[in-house]
Amino acid sequence: MKTNRLGSSDLLVSEIGLGCMSLGTDEKKAISLVHEALAHGVNFLDTADIYDNGRNEELVGQALKGRRQDVILATKVGNRRLPGKEGLSWDPSKQHIMNAVKESLRRLQTDYIDLYQLHGGMIEDHMEETIEAFEELKQAGVIRYYGISSIRPNVIREYVERSSIVSVMNQYSLLDRRGEEEVFPALHEHGVSVIARGPVASGALADGREDKTLKGYLDYTPEQIKDIRSKLAPFVTAERNMSQLAIRYALSHPAVATVIPGASSREQLLSNIGASLTAPITDKEQGKLRKLTRANQYTQHL
Repeated sequence: MKTNRLGSSDLLVSEIGLGCMSLGTDEKKAISLVHEALAHGVNFLDTADIYDNGRNEELVGQALKGRRQDVILATKVGNRRLPGKEGLSWDPSKQHIMNAVKESLRRLQTDYIDLYQLHGGMIEDHMEETIEAFEELKQAGVIRYYGISSIRPNVIREYVERSSIVSVMNQYSLLDRRGEEEVFPALHEHGVSVIARGPVASGALADGREDKTLKGYLDYTPEQIKDIRSKLAPFVTAERNMSQLAIRYALSHPAVATVIPGASSREQLLSNIGASLTAPITDKEQGKLRKLTRANQYTQHL
């Protein structure tokens, strides 16, 4: 599988990675999916400390026993569960990051993390403290590089200017093009890569999953998505199904180093990975595809 350099780092990541959040909690099934991904050339795995209350990291760690050196392993920090309080609490403090990384290392059964990512971010955060924590972990060899997972342009701009992040994880698909013109060009210019999540738009652009259109997506109604799917049909071929077309579109932006579609079944996984065997989207195709959807824009946190 083709690999791309992640930002200014020396990490070479497979153009199609594995978003591990959808692996589930069945140990045998989750480990089997990870092993299948590795067998087909996937080397970039993304998880987070809050997925299934840490269980996801544990399963990934178990799957990588004896194979850690073959993988670029990414996880995230910044959310926590507080006793007696429902939901997640946002905590990008240095103290939390320094404590949380130890737990992630334990669950992942490793002594280093290739890419440690801030799982969110707000403009009101004490960013100097957060950056200091990541830099100290990097100097100590606990993490190799760090990035952020955020859709907030104002937060992304601050981290690009004030830190040595190598990546920004951003939701990106034909139905969510918010970062395409407002964020991605600046990241590319600064040598920061995009890790694209949600390339099939929660299934709305998945092959054979018309049922996933029923809830709509962002500001698209179910009827609009159905219309878009029908207009995408001419771009679907025997060699490239709709899911693979959507993944290829996300990869077509020069700022994107890797996409991380999730997979909860072997069939989904192999279809996602199969996109790597299809021809890249041409500039002409890209232009035509963009005319089928709108370049959504951020209306908040600009």
